[in-house]
Amino acid sequence: MAGIDHSPPPFFKRGPAPLALLSLYLGCSLSLMVLDHKFHYLELLRQAVAVITTPVQMLAHAPAKGFSQVDEYFANLTSLQKENDQLKHTQLEAATILQRHQHLEEENRHLRELLGVKERLPTGGRLAQILYAARDPFSRRVIVDKGLQEDIIAGQPVVDHLGVIGQVTRVYPLLSEITLITDKDQAIPVQVVRSGLRSVVFGLGNGQLELRYMPANADVQNGDVLVTSGLDGIFPAGFPVAKVIHMERDTTYSFARIICAPVAGVEHFGEVMILNPRAALPPRPTEAEAGRPESGDKPATSKVRRIKRETGH
Repeated sequence: MAGIDHSPPPFFKRGPAPLALLSLYLGCSLSLMVLDHKFHYLELLRQAVAVITTPVQMLAHAPAKGFSQVDEYFANLTSLQKENDQLKHTQLEAATILQRHQHLEEENRHLRELLGVKERLPTGGRLAQILYAARDPFSRRVIVDKGLQEDIIAGQPVVDHLGVIGQVTRVYPLLSEITLITDKDQAIPVQVVRSGLRSVVFGLGNGQLELRYMPANADVQNGDVLVTSGLDGIFPAGFPVAKVIHMERDTTYSFARIICAPVAGVEHFGEVMILNPRAALPPRPTEAEAGRPESGDKPATSKVRRIKRETGH
């Protein structure tokens, strides 16, 4: 039993020859191609195979398509972020240009109004640019870019297109110091437009003014506008100064407490008009020029002399 060989014949162990298999497959392929070309027998088979293999193809392409979509998503996200940053930068530049344009328009309007003030004034004046505020924090003073080289002198009034700003108090070769009307040491003679009452307005040092020396029963109301009276010989008459915003009347005091707010842009605008000095006022008349009796004549004696002249005695 041990000597019997149960191994298969050589033909079945090795199978057909490779050349024979190739010839068989080629023959079958050519036959199918000829039959399909002439009679279209395999059309339905192709359609069935396509229906079966389509999901397989889609599944096989899914990873590559997914990676492509993810890569496209991140690329688009990066592009959108760059575009968003660029738009923000452009928006900021446009906003800056717009703000600058609005500022220039406002500045031009202010300058035109100041030039209009200059044209209306018979005395004329010079435009000046406010450079910075004075170093003293307890004073209301500013420095402008006009000085002795522009023939600026101390005492010249300073206005804007709305009203009185202040007065030149110190002059340097290239700069000048202007004390604002809100300074605690500044005072301007004014007149109430509605009633014609005259008084003096003083700065309080806190951005407001006070109308002093007005009786408690004076005809002054909230909202009254105060203008320069021109009695100081410095400010031309009729320039708006302040508006009454608060009043306190107490019969126990001789004068009322009247708080005012400046009409002009005292602490807002950057350009002002320095008016030319006013012409000197004529000197006060003497007692003789005023027709008053001389100091040696008594009033009774003068009266007697007048009566004698009238009666002829």
